Amino acid sequence: MSEEQKAEKFLELFSRGKEFTEELLRENQKLRFRLASLETEQAAGATSEEVMRLRAEIQQLTDENRRMGMRFKEVEEENKDFANRYIEIEEQNNNLANLYVASYQLHSTLDFKEVIQIVQEIVINLVGAEAFSILLLDEKTNELKSIASEGEDVMPGVAQLSTRLGEGILGTVAKTGESYYINQDVEGGSLALDKPLAAVPLKIKEHVIGLIVIYKLLQQKDSFSAVDYELFSLLAAHAATAIFSSKLYSQSERKLNTIQSFLDLLTTSS
Repeated sequence: MSEEQKAEKFLELFSRGKEFTEELLRENQKLRFRLASLETEQAAGATSEEVMRLRAEIQQLTDENRRMGMRFKEVEEENKDFANRYIEIEEQNNNLANLYVASYQLHSTLDFKEVIQIVQEIVINLVGAEAFSILLLDEKTNELKSIASEGEDVMPGVAQLSTRLGEGILGTVAKTGESYYINQDVEGGSLALDKPLAAVPLKIKEHVIGLIVIYKLLQQKDSFSAVDYELFSLLAAHAATAIFSSKLYSQSERKLNTIQSFLDLLTTSS
């Protein structure tokens, strides 16, 4: 083989080697791309799994948060309920205290004027009445007459209020012994003397001795509350007993004073 033929053979082999090398490089590049692609896919797969795991955790946390929120609302409602019940119990305790004080005051004296004044204070301070009248029944004439009142300026005629047993609302309340309520205030003092907000009979057992008649409430009060009806019940019985007892005591005291004066006169004369 000549030198020229060897050179051509070498060149042919070199050319094939170059092509083979280039082909290897291309394959290598393809493999690298595939590897990179696989790594990317693998990474993407891992990320997807991670996202799914995170989503599951987020969902779990969301559900837990929702449960906690519901429980919080339940606890909040329970707290509100406890708070309302506490306020109700506190109000009831205050009402019981007021009722006790009112009852104690009514029986703390046998002075007729003091008893009437105490009844007035209860109606003003505890019931919250601005205009009212206290009437006593004269059993000889069957007439109810005012012996004490408040609010003549807002309800003219309340101080001179009088009616007969069985006549109108007031007379019917005195005759039947059943309380009368409207339970709402009327602005401008438009209520008539024969149509009060409330008329409470003063009773000793079933015997009516008088009435407490309310025409107007104080500005800060627009209706009767539950404790007011308790106060009315207390007044209907305890005020009646206190008024009746003090009246009898005053009459007996006057009689004793008269007898004592007569005895003193006889003693002095002799």
